[in-house]
Amino acid sequence: MREIAAVRRWFGYRQIGLLLERKGMLMNQKNLYRLYREEGLSVEQRRGRKRAGRCRRP
Repeated sequence: MREIAAVRRWFGYRQIGLLLERKGMLMNQKNLYRLYREEGLSVEQRRGRKRAGRCRRP
């Protein structure tokens, strides 16, 4: 799981679970999520868009 998460940083636990199923490792979602959190894995957060402040007065 850690190897997959290192290569594919935008994959969450569900997508990693699908890849693990293809390799033959079956696991339910609760167990998968628990292991995902115990490993300290998480999807990198995207930064928000910078918006202009209030209207400037001339």
